[in-house]
Amino acid sequence: MTDLDRRPLVVFLGSLAALSGGFVAVSAITDISMIALAPLYMFTPMLAGIATCIVGPPSFEAAGLRFPWNRLRWLAVAVVAPIVLVLLGTAVALGVPGVEFVPDANPLTGEGTEFAQQSEQEAPAGPSLPGWPWNLLVTIAAAVVFGVTINAVLAFGEEFGWRGVLLTELAPLGFWGASAVIGVLWGLWHAPVILEGYNYPSYPVLGVGIMIAANVAMSPVYTYVTVRAKSVLAPTAFHGTFNAFATTMIVFAQGGSELVVNPVGAVGIAVFGLAAVAIALTGTPALEREWALPAGGDTPDGDEPARARGPEGPDGDSGRPADE
Repeated sequence: MTDLDRRPLVVFLGSLAALSGGFVAVSAITDISMIALAPLYMFTPMLAGIATCIVGPPSFEAAGLRFPWNRLRWLAVAVVAPIVLVLLGTAVALGVPGVEFVPDANPLTGEGTEFAQQSEQEAPAGPSLPGWPWNLLVTIAAAVVFGVTINAVLAFGEEFGWRGVLLTELAPLGFWGASAVIGVLWGLWHAPVILEGYNYPSYPVLGVGIMIAANVAMSPVYTYVTVRAKSVLAPTAFHGTFNAFATTMIVFAQGGSELVVNPVGAVGIAVFGLAAVAIALTGTPALEREWALPAGGDTPDGDEPARARGPEGPDGDSGRPADE
């Protein structure tokens, strides 16, 4: 195994810790909740990644900051996959005892659910939707539009750090090792927001552990689309679309514990875990430091050999087998 280059890891993790700690301090001093600061907090991994690239290595391009012109289908996969996974999770959730299918709910406003934020006399805080199944189809279309636009801006704030810079520097650990480490760090990074009741309002402390488990389960899928697309834009599209569509599960499948019936709860962990198993069974892509750089074997459909033939990295490593 090639040794990790410690300097960029120290720069990235040190910068991220300082930036994240700064947000927690501002929250404590100003009494502004971390949930309210979350949209800005999401950019801390990106800023840590930028600092790391400035110090170098990696370069911005080596960290996946490039448009995958020859691998556009993987951008499409990154948009469609989270919708499929959330729908699969919703189907699984409906099999949980005590969970009820609410077909006429409005995922955009929460109308028809316990999440509706208006009184009976007030109009819904958002667009009205037709009944089933058109409400689902409209929600899917909205999730795609918002997922690759507004949500993508916020998602890029995370993904350039996690799947761009950190994935590049952890590449010597291999696909599964790097995904696991990133998943743990990704989950821990969410802790300040989770502890204030985000995602698991009734279980803020236990929720931190559940979020770590969810992020570990999700991480291989994010890594997969990243490496296949050779661009950090793929996980950005995945993340943005997932965030836009995830509440569909708890709107259409109502009831049950928030630790279970939740896209980042037990159901979500199970579904992403199955996706990770599918990746393992169908062929894990190679992960090396030059994963994002165009290589001689780069093809439009993204089906490169198990061991890429990119240029050697700073430590002379030319890649490693995929099955690590």
